[in-house]
Amino acid sequence: MTVRRDFQEPARCRPDLVIGREELVTAARDQLTGGGSVLLHGPAGIGKSTVLRALAADYGESARTVLRCSATESESHLPFLALADLFGLVLGEVSDKLPAAQLTALEAALTGRGESTLQRDGLALRLAVLSALRALAAAGPVLLVADDLQWLDSASAELLGFAARRLGDTPVQLLCAVRTEGQEYDRHLRASPPDTLAVRLNPLSRSQVSALLDHRGYTDLPRSTMREIHRTSGGNPLFALELGRALGENPTPPRPGEPLPVPTSLRDLVLSRLDMLSGEARRTLLVASAGARPTLALLQAAGRENAEAETAQAAALGLLATEPDAPAVRFAHPLISAALYAEAPAQERRAAHAALSTAASDPIERARHLALSTTGTDPGVAARLAGAAAMARDRGAPSVAASLGLLAARHTPPDGTPAPDDRRLQAAEDAITAGEVDLARDIAHEVLTRATAPTERVRAWMVVIEAAGQALGDVDAVYPQALSDAGDDPGLLAQVHYQLAWRGLVVQGDFDEARRQAEHAAELAARGEDRRNELMALSLQASTEILMGHPNAPVTIKRALKEPQDPYVTCHHNGVGMARFRWLLMSDQLPEARATISALLREVRRRGMVESEVHFQRFLADIELRSGHCGRALDLARESLRLARDSGIGLGASAMLASLAEASGGDVDQALALAREAVDRAEEDGDQMYLSRALAALGYAQLVAGDAAGAVGSLRRVRELEQGLGITDPARGRWQGDLAEALVRVGEPGEAQDVIDVAREHALRLGRESILAVLDRAEALVRAARGDQEGALARLTSVQDRLAKLGHGLEEARAAFELARLRTRRPGPTSYEEAARLFRRCRALPWLRQVDAAAAQGSAEPAAAPVPAPAADALEGLASMERQVAALVMEGATNREIAARLFISVKTVEATLTRVYRKLGIRSRVDIVRLAAGHHAK
Repeated sequence: MTVRRDFQEPARCRPDLVIGREELVTAARDQLTGGGSVLLHGPAGIGKSTVLRALAADYGESARTVLRCSATESESHLPFLALADLFGLVLGEVSDKLPAAQLTALEAALTGRGESTLQRDGLALRLAVLSALRALAAAGPVLLVADDLQWLDSASAELLGFAARRLGDTPVQLLCAVRTEGQEYDRHLRASPPDTLAVRLNPLSRSQVSALLDHRGYTDLPRSTMREIHRTSGGNPLFALELGRALGENPTPPRPGEPLPVPTSLRDLVLSRLDMLSGEARRTLLVASAGARPTLALLQAAGRENAEAETAQAAALGLLATEPDAPAVRFAHPLISAALYAEAPAQERRAAHAALSTAASDPIERARHLALSTTGTDPGVAARLAGAAAMARDRGAPSVAASLGLLAARHTPPDGTPAPDDRRLQAAEDAITAGEVDLARDIAHEVLTRATAPTERVRAWMVVIEAAGQALGDVDAVYPQALSDAGDDPGLLAQVHYQLAWRGLVVQGDFDEARRQAEHAAELAARGEDRRNELMALSLQASTEILMGHPNAPVTIKRALKEPQDPYVTCHHNGVGMARFRWLLMSDQLPEARATISALLREVRRRGMVESEVHFQRFLADIELRSGHCGRALDLARESLRLARDSGIGLGASAMLASLAEASGGDVDQALALAREAVDRAEEDGDQMYLSRALAALGYAQLVAGDAAGAVGSLRRVRELEQGLGITDPARGRWQGDLAEALVRVGEPGEAQDVIDVAREHALRLGRESILAVLDRAEALVRAARGDQEGALARLTSVQDRLAKLGHGLEEARAAFELARLRTRRPGPTSYEEAARLFRRCRALPWLRQVDAAAAQGSAEPAAAPVPAPAADALEGLASMERQVAALVMEGATNREIAARLFISVKTVEATLTRVYRKLGIRSRVDIVRLAAGHHAK
């Protein structure tokens, strides 16, 4: 039976998704599946009840009896209340199984009659609870679900602890949640069964908070606002949802630099202790909440003479965190600071900022406080803010620069020089650099509503296009408007044609058109004496020519590298440094490429260029992957993906590279999921350029997973796309060898050879040595499939040596693996030790698992499994893969066993058998065996 309590959430309210808790929930599920108990703990609002309900919903149906209680603070003084919740409805089921004394004591406790107490009936009550649980468990598993253990009445807590410690192997599991700070859960753990797993729920990351708010329908919040919600909530999901709700209901969202609106529910929650502070102490805390990094010295310099005593009073009330020997004054939770600031009257806030505008030591902070203490326009204040924004920009804090720039614009008179909109557009460009594209887009659209000057309008249009990221198809209507506003000004036209070049790449998928537009943009920028845009256009032209395999690429790179250079362009992810890196990477100069991208990554981190950091970290992961450092590549790729999710920038590209890294050194299932995510994003954005890269990653992951047919399907699409794009350099996606290998595995060696021949022609023309080696490895598989074993072995031995010299460690290991597979077909002992050693050196765990499986089976060559001699004639006319599958059916292997032997999926086996039946004119596996038997008889 399942006992359901009135306080249980209806099924429709139970969360189907526990956001940000996947690993913790998995650990808890594993614990419950193994028969253990789970104690969830963490601070208020962190999501314990949500996870508890999700786990209870998963496991409640598997238990015969579910006992539930949920304590509240207001009822914690009532003895045995939780006991009544747990056992009130099952007392009749166990009453005849309890000794009379125990039953009497339990009934008195549950009903309140007889004045039962732990002092009077202690032993009888303790034994009664234990006996009741054992009686229920005798009929089937019992799950006890208890929320908010901290409010459990002490009598019930004592009884449950006594029973829990003595349950032993009795099938009773506890699933509990308790509000704690730090390690306070220990006493609750001591009152739990010995096998209890303690799971602490920590704050959510920024991307997890964003996903939570999206899931609840708060989808239109700018990314800069999302960042503030995460900071203010401290990653607490309850606080984040309340802040999101308040913002969703507010028709006028706060401007940058203004505090978030803190709803009354949260103010009451975190400020209930403020009334116990003196008025002076409260004013001191207000000054602290207005400061960026408040210290006692700063508070005293701002006129709070008794700051030390007043902050000590606040710390004693739990409003401030106590950190001995730490100079900072830190609030116990960011929400306390936000709520205190939001609660204060505007005049008191301005007074706090005015005091800090002279007390702060940092000129940027002083300027910010001056702005927030001043009302109306003031040219002097505006100039100081603009100077502070420039200083923040130089320090690599573009987000701060954007905020200060908007404050400068707000204080600039309408007829000021520079004009207010000039300062707004500079703030928008800083926001783009910081990755705050929503803010940048909003600023640009605001400027466009009133701007008439062509320079301002084109500048604003460029921000709108940049803010679109890879979804350039969404801003198609912008280009003709920008061209119209540019008129015949070559400098303005250069900016528009540069963006048209990107549109040619991303939306049209036309590399030749992109190259022509970039070349034209460079010429226009030179005429307009705009060196920065000339260099950006030349860099794009060079990168496009490199990817195309265009013969002019080296000349264009040299032009882009000529002096004078622009530091911003040099380190930009679409700048000249990136073009040079791409050339080095595709030319197999891996050490030089690594040094180049590492230097670029350091510089963009110093400058705070978020989008460039996402891309450069991804490219560094790519270098490590090619070099055979799969563990390092996996760490870098995961970090790039985390940064992309947090910033909302480069998600498709980062998911693509993370998929390659997971398939090589991590989790193949995760690799498949990430590749499909990258494909979906590229298709949603209409991004033809990255769609082919995402499909190539999917094909590789499918090949590693043993799904050769799936890999063929994905990589054939890549081939079609790149033919349409005009990409001829096989080093761009390096998918040709994988496609050829997959084709051999599905029994299409002829098509595999065609792929190899076309790619080899371009690789020879461009001098792509590692590509040539990989193509030779694939051709060895073709030769083996056609029966030329000696030629295949000789080719693979050469390939392995060449790849080792080029520094492509993972490809070298793959060649060694294929060599070992082919040698299994020859008489004598076979060893996979060399392949295993190389894969271990690379930390290529998915590949290493394949080696282990092949070694255990003794023979696992999917491209050339031996066909029983008597049946060979019967299988003439079948493709290589079809012969292998048919031969294994003749040996009596099941579809699953065939899939394991040949490293393909069961679905591929089934599809291959269908083709075998059709070609041989038979209907079933039995007919294949009969066919073989008939040839034996001849």
